[in-house]
Order: sequence, then structure tokens, then C-alpha cells
Amino acid sequence: MSEEVSAKKTIDIKKLLKSVLAYGSSDLHLVVGSEPQIRIDKELRPLNLAVLSSKDVEEMAYSLIEDKQKKVFEDKNELDFSFELENIGRFRANYYRTIHGIACAFRMIPIEIPTLDQYNNNPIFKELVKKEKGLILVTGPTGSGKSTTLASMLHEINMTERRHIITVEDPVEFVHKNIKSLFSQRDVGSSTESFAAALKYALRQDPDIILIGEMRDAETIGAALTAAETGHLVFGTLHTNSAPGTINRIIDVFDGEEQAQIRAQLSSSLVAVISQSLIPRVGGGKVATQEVLITNPAVANLIREDKVHQIYSQMQLNQKETHMSTQTQELIELLQKKSISKENAIKNSNRPEELQKMI
Repeated sequence: MSEEVSAKKTIDIKKLLKSVLAYGSSDLHLVVGSEPQIRIDKELRPLNLAVLSSKDVEEMAYSLIEDKQKKVFEDKNELDFSFELENIGRFRANYYRTIHGIACAFRMIPIEIPTLDQYNNNPIFKELVKKEKGLILVTGPTGSGKSTTLASMLHEINMTERRHIITVEDPVEFVHKNIKSLFSQRDVGSSTESFAAALKYALRQDPDIILIGEMRDAETIGAALTAAETGHLVFGTLHTNSAPGTINRIIDVFDGEEQAQIRAQLSSSLVAVISQSLIPRVGGGKVATQEVLITNPAVANLIREDKVHQIYSQMQLNQKETHMSTQTQELIELLQKKSISKENAIKNSNRPEELQKMI
């Protein structure tokens, strides 16, 4: 596919990554027994290169990491990290072991952080980032653009407010430059032991805003809720595919006797849930759908009273006043604009039957 990358004995991984960026790809996969493959608009495409041996992949993988990282990988058979190649770009990497040897997945991360306007994000996002305290969640499946949306929201704050922003990520993806705000970015594994440990000490570091790269367990979620309640604006992510589903996921992480307290904390501290997915655009590229739940007194009451199943109905009411939207409505708008195909709309819908009826 590229003259720059030739099928020699060992491929230069830096040249390969540079070449992959030129295609506008989101990911690169190196797996033994296959030629290198890249993802463009959700589809994997093989590069016109030699099939990789276990030695090829190992040499490329180890050329990018230090001895300390090699030891972690050899002990755990998993390694997450991010890195930047000068004049090429920034990447998030995951190394893992298969029955045939080492495999690698690289995600491309833009060095320039996009503004909220660049990706036509919902105008309400600019209002949400002005909040003094509370919890804002951006959710969606892997590869749905959660990190980009969060980076854009923090960038908006950075351009307009003088705040201390602590990010805890595994690994750090977008690197922010201090414009008006002051950033302290921490990498789980190298800068801090865990999300929970970083959050425990974050409150002693005079933060205004805390970003939690992934809310994985009860300890991390509990710490996030406490931070949101004690006067901090907290951003977090979960791998959930709808706004009401996100609330259920958080509550279900805790034991039965703790759930009433968590519902009470959520009802008072949750500001918004943005549930995002990326859908192939007609003619190439991807377009985002963003289901938006904003906590108002009615929503807070439903969370507190364990009636989360009724929240979806609330999201459909008085939307001009509430600024809420459902994924179904977003999909219908994209279909009307002919931005996406009917097939892709239904395939990516959380409520395909509702969507079919509206179509």
C-alpha cells in the first residue's frame, strides 16, 4: 500500500506507524501469521506486506519499550502504555500474548487536541464544563471516541478557565499544554499505583477538576462520587452503551446493602451522562451519535427511588428546555441528512425496534 514501507526481513516499526497515519487509520494490528492490518472506518484492511513471524513481531514490539516495561510484560503477559514519536505522532499501545507469540494493537492519538466545535459536539457541552462540581460521564464501547470528547471538554476549560486539572489515565493519551489551566497528568503504573490510589491522594493536591480514565471498580467509583460531592468537577468513562444503562452499571458494582447510599450520592452529584457511538458515514469516515442525559429534579428523584427504568421517558420530554436527546432521535436526524445508511443505523442502535417504528 505504501512505498515507504517495504517487505524486508524486519519492518521498521516507526516507518510503519508513520505510513499508517498517512492513511487516516485509527488502529494498527501486528499478529503472528498475518500481514500488518489497519482499521479504517471500523473495517480491518491488510497492508501489502510480508506475513509476520513471531520474531518479526517481538523485534518490533521490543524496539519501542524500555527494560522496565519488558519485565512487566514478561511477568504479566499484558502491557498498556502510550508514547510519542517525534515528527510522526502519538500512540496508545497494548501488547498481549497469543498461542503463537506476542501481538500488538496501536491506537493513533491526535497530537492537536480538537475543540468542541470541530466535531460538531452538542452545544450543551460548553455549559456542562462550566459546572463547579459534580460528575460528568462519557460512555460508549471501545473505539467510540470517548477519549477525544473528554479531551475536547478539558481543552475548552483550558482555553477559558484558570483551574487545576488532574488526570488519571491508563495510559495517558492526549497530552495537554497549560494554556489558562494547570494540568497534572498521571499515568497508572508509572506515575501512580492505581486509579483508586491516585484518587485517594488527589484531594490533597488542590484540584478543581479530576479526570478518571476508567471507572473500573467499586473503590474507584466510590472515590469519584466522594470527590464530586466535595466540591470538585469529576469526569469519568465507562464501557456502557446508553445513559440509563450507565446508572444501572454504577449501582450494580456495589453490594446490595450499599446500593441505597450510592443511589443517594448519584442523585445529588451526577450532572450528565453522554453515551457515544461512532457510525460509518456514507461516503467514508465516521459520525458520532451522542445520547445526552442531564440530571434535573425529576431524574434525580428516579435515581434515588430506584426507578432508573423510567429515566428514558424523562429524556424524551421537553427536550428544548432540558437539552436531553436519545440515541434513536440522533440516528433519525442522521438518516434524514443522509449521513448514514439505514442498515448501519439499525446495526448500531440500542433500541432497534423503536428505531424501525420511527423510520
